[in-house]
Amino acid sequence: MNKVLFLLITIFLLSGCKSRHKQTNRVPLAQVDKVILYRDDVPELIQHGINEGDSAALYQNYINKWAKRQLLLKKAEDNLTPALKSEIEKQLEETKSNLVIYQYQRQMIQEKLDTVLTDAELESYYATNEKSFILNSNIVKALFIKLPLETPDLNKIRLLARSNDHKDLQQLETLCYQFAEKFDDFDGQWVPMDKLSVELPESVDNEENFLKRNTFLETSDSTSEYMVSISDYRLRTSLAPYEYVKDDIKRIIWNSRRFEFIQSLENGIYNEALKDNSFKIY
Repeated sequence: MNKVLFLLITIFLLSGCKSRHKQTNRVPLAQVDKVILYRDDVPELIQHGINEGDSAALYQNYINKWAKRQLLLKKAEDNLTPALKSEIEKQLEETKSNLVIYQYQRQMIQEKLDTVLTDAELESYYATNEKSFILNSNIVKALFIKLPLETPDLNKIRLLARSNDHKDLQQLETLCYQFAEKFDDFDGQWVPMDKLSVELPESVDNEENFLKRNTFLETSDSTSEYMVSISDYRLRTSLAPYEYVKDDIKRIIWNSRRFEFIQSLENGIYNEALKDNSFKIY
């Protein structure tokens, strides 16, 4: 390590070092040409080192990386062709314009766009666009349980899992919280059958036939017992339940409103400019 630089950094850390840049009260650490690295430019993670020695080492490493980048940048600026410099300026201007426009649109959306979506509006969209909500996978409402093979009262758990009685299900939940490796009712929501299949030691052959004929599945491997209780199902190519696609409908309507709002915003600004003669086509 450069001893002079190490000593300089340590002095800055221990004493706070009165800035030679009195007009700003900032502590300079390094300089490349006219670009200065100040201590408050250094990330907080480095400023709060474990001890003075470690912090000084972190500072020096950061300064070295900063200097290399600045020196490389200066070398590039000095040697790029005028054509490339011009292209870079165009790209920077385009990027700046896009960012300014995006932030303005975002601000206007937050201030002006109606974000309230009623259930009636969502249900109406669902009814009008049923063909857009055809399932491409089998879905179920189900209960999944994974238990160690040595679980006590396994037969009782099996019987409770097959029951639709609310009190039985409460008792099942209590037992599973004591013994189960995994217990999930998916909050009573629809889930793809694939989500259950990946939890099982072996896949279900012909899901459609299975779902039509069974409401309960039990299998095991060398360590665990698996149970799946199915309370409802929908097959692929059928209409998706409204609850299953409700969030998708919200996103669709929201994106549509957003697009229409931005179009209206742009057209309004354009027409206002024509009216005020602040925009002309020659």
